[in-house]
Amino acid sequence: QVFGDQTDVPESGDWWDAAYLMMWGSNVPVTRTPDAHWMAEARYRGQKVVVVAPDYADNAKFADEWLHPHPGTDGALALAMGHVILREFFVDRQTEFFDDYVRRFTDLPFLVTLAERDGAYVPAKFLRASDLGQGAEEGEGDEWKTVVLDERTGRAAVPNGSLGFRWNESGKGKWNLELGDIEPVLTLQGSGVAAGVEVLLPRFDTEGGTHGQGRGEVVRRGVPATRLGGPEGPLVTTVFDLLLAQYGVGREGLPGAWPASYDDADAPGTPAWQEVHTSVPAAKCVRIAREFAATAEKSRGRCMILMGAGTNHWFHSETIYRSFLALLQLTGCQGRNGGGWAHYVGQEKCRPVTGWATLASANDWSRPPRQMIGAAYWFLNTDQWRYDKFAADVLASPLGEGRFAGMTGADCLALSARTGWMPSYPTFDRSSLDLGAVPGDPVANVVDELRAGTLKFACEDPDAPENWPRVLTLWRANLLGSSAKGAEYFTKHLLGTDSSLRAEEAAPDERPSTVTWRDEAPEGKLDLLVSLDFRQTSSTLLSDVVLPAATWYEKHDLS
Repeated sequence: QVFGDQTDVPESGDWWDAAYLMMWGSNVPVTRTPDAHWMAEARYRGQKVVVVAPDYADNAKFADEWLHPHPGTDGALALAMGHVILREFFVDRQTEFFDDYVRRFTDLPFLVTLAERDGAYVPAKFLRASDLGQGAEEGEGDEWKTVVLDERTGRAAVPNGSLGFRWNESGKGKWNLELGDIEPVLTLQGSGVAAGVEVLLPRFDTEGGTHGQGRGEVVRRGVPATRLGGPEGPLVTTVFDLLLAQYGVGREGLPGAWPASYDDADAPGTPAWQEVHTSVPAAKCVRIAREFAATAEKSRGRCMILMGAGTNHWFHSETIYRSFLALLQLTGCQGRNGGGWAHYVGQEKCRPVTGWATLASANDWSRPPRQMIGAAYWFLNTDQWRYDKFAADVLASPLGEGRFAGMTGADCLALSARTGWMPSYPTFDRSSLDLGAVPGDPVANVVDELRAGTLKFACEDPDAPENWPRVLTLWRANLLGSSAKGAEYFTKHLLGTDSSLRAEEAAPDERPSTVTWRDEAPEGKLDLLVSLDFRQTSSTLLSDVVLPAATWYEKHDLS
């Protein structure tokens, strides 16, 4: 959701250029031993090294500072650091380098519409060029073009670079972030046309659930907002203004409940609040945040965060990662030599990935490639969904509209496939080749059959034999030994061999309502398992065919 297809990180030599290096859940001396010398040598140049890890790992002995939050609470620490940076480098004083960077390279100036809810407002959707009516730019893709307020003219403007410019005819060769004459407004505060309104924002650090659904609660904060095009126009604010509200950074004249100070432990986002959850002293959180931002300002963005499995193997790890990325974007570090993020979890086994993906997916023959997220694929095809007893609405925002009521994880995956929100393969319960061979327009035929009910989505009945995966090729991946989450389900349902599965299937009232439940779960869906590897692994031991691959040393002379 954040990085794209693959986490293409800078080469390790770029650590040398960093003035401030944070190893956040990435144990470099152990997991990237050949490259660790870059980190050790850079310290002779005055580089400060901060390690964030709950345990005194090997990298901690190289660190100037060691922060040890409780496992899985890294997001709270990063949120509080962002609170300090926003307060001291954006609100209390304006940092020219940061301000210029976020206006040009982030979505912080984009306008977001606000919708009424319970006597206040909630963030709704990005304002798009298609919402502007007469003022919209001509051409394709206006519904995919985001809008800013131009400081020069005081009017809405559509800057280059959003998705709508990538795929239309008029935007060919112009998909970049050049603003031209547009000067985006970062905040509506002090603009003279905005008034403070209360917005409702979710918080998930409590066990409450009295407001709406889910297990979180709601906080009321204020943002400056204005109506575009007169009193009947959409009420909008900027992403930056919403970000300040989310991080709990108050400003004069805005309504809502705000932290009294950094020491307010009851207000989400403050250093004292994070100390309750992480155990990291609030004073140390404040100092590290100040150092990080001050170094970024003086070095023009040469602060880097190395992150990895220590932080991304947690529930909602994508949200934890976003909290790290926000620190880097706010301080102008992303895209700078010696700055930005570097994500290491040992997944870069095929280099370059772009070339490998072209060959593996035959992208030179047909596009787009039929790729989907692995977690959803295995969740369905290894029958883990049959054991899932969590209702989806338990995870819903307290500001949600009840969309997940009565749904399970499998129901949500099926819904996402039906609505086109997420690719799902195989898509239908019949071969796509057969569907394409039917006379007439294949798209129209598929739509007609879906409406008639004669064609179904495969994810709606993953245990039907026609929807089983039949051939699996493992290409330099030890799926059954290290990558698979819940290997017992793989061995039982995918391979049909001995397993140590002890979980009980979900009770009738805990089962999906839109995914077919078959009384007997299949065992042994695969017909053929092929592994390509240069070593014996848990996966090769269970494979039907093993193809030996050459190591790097076999390909290149050691001398």
